[in-house]
Amino acid sequence: MPTTRAIAASLLAGRELYREVVLNRIMHARESVWISTANVKAMMVERRGRYVPILDVFADLAKRGVELRLLHAELPSRPFRAAFDRHAQLVSGGLGLRICPRVHFKAVLVDRAWLYLGSANLTGAGLGAKDEHRRNFELGLGTEDYELIDHVVALFEAIWSGAECATCKLHDVCPDPIGPGPQRKTRRRSNDGLVTLGRARKLPRPR
Repeated sequence: MPTTRAIAASLLAGRELYREVVLNRIMHARESVWISTANVKAMMVERRGRYVPILDVFADLAKRGVELRLLHAELPSRPFRAAFDRHAQLVSGGLGLRICPRVHFKAVLVDRAWLYLGSANLTGAGLGAKDEHRRNFELGLGTEDYELIDHVVALFEAIWSGAECATCKLHDVCPDPIGPGPQRKTRRRSNDGLVTLGRARKLPRPR
């Protein structure tokens, strides 16, 4: 049976979700930002009085030595990939990207000391600066509860490292397996039509 206990957390919704997660937490990260999301789009955020792609913010964080990880289920949107390609710091490994079709939990871990856990994807309608009357209805919790953070870190690390691939029933249809699957099959694929995202991660473009 799971253990039940009280935790201190803030309920985040609407514009407050964007302000707390993006403006107050991600932009002020000192050591690391780990994001888990199903969908990835080139969402716009406010920075120094104007709106810029979130990847501009990631590039600034990478230059400051902040470790950036993005775990996602689907191929990022074309505008996201275009914005990514404009930042040599991110392309050379400043932003790590890994894909797992089974990822559906949405989490933002900042410095492994603060956690957002909720429904919002890394999109304009989810976490971005979209108009209050056009954004999705999202809910989530922000917390510094270390036990909860440890559980999310453990799941994130298990997927990121490829440890979950060994028993995954979808390994053979995964577009880019992180680790070897249950039967240790060798996958042979052409390099045609591949887009490189981050260090050594290759994702097939949709046809």
